[in-house]
Amino acid sequence: MSILELKKMVVEANKELPKRNLVKYSWGNVSAIDREKGIVVIKPVGIPYDELTVDNVSVVDMDSNVLEGPFNPSVDLPIHMVLYKEFEEIGAIVHTHSTYATIMAQLGIPIPCLGTTHADYFYGEIPCTRPLTKEEVEGDYEHETGKAIIEKFKELNLSPLDMPGVLSYSHGPFTWGKDVWEAVHKTVVLEEIAKMAWGVLAINPTAKPIPDYLVDRHFCRKHGPNAYFT
Repeated sequence: MSILELKKMVVEANKELPKRNLVKYSWGNVSAIDREKGIVVIKPVGIPYDELTVDNVSVVDMDSNVLEGPFNPSVDLPIHMVLYKEFEEIGAIVHTHSTYATIMAQLGIPIPCLGTTHADYFYGEIPCTRPLTKEEVEGDYEHETGKAIIEKFKELNLSPLDMPGVLSYSHGPFTWGKDVWEAVHKTVVLEEIAKMAWGVLAINPTAKPIPDYLVDRHFCRKHGPNAYFT
């Protein structure tokens, strides 16, 4: 894929977020990586989605040096870069401040797997990272935010393919996929799952997750070598 084609995909995927009511103003961002070329394409900081074009989207190298684009890349770029370097299987990342997922992030609680819709896409509870320390916030804040995500995945021994999303404490959701459209799809689903979980827990705060065997059946019938429902 050419750089121009990748830029077009990133622009189109970013513009999908407001269409899905996942962002306000310039909140959020989509990025994609070309590992062979060693580049990442990402939305610039503060640019409204309707003004985003292939001419102003940011292209950076793996050291975050700007190669193309008239504006600074998203302030969340260091988070994306940490994830790309640690999760070598992924090709695109989406970050939003979608309402219900962000509510859960602000509460600092994971999204329990309360139903089969959740299990179709995320292999169990969607984790939430820990609060950052004062030193981390006052230091390389965005980089430390990314490191906290990696820390949580290592702590829980999670695969980024089985768990294609996370809540960043008090911040919001991040999702990923093999390309921008898969990552956006996971973002839309995560917000709906968060909304359903919020509703269930509002009605019954003691609601329990579905049993592991039901999670296994629903996730594995859509993912992995024995998948038969795609």
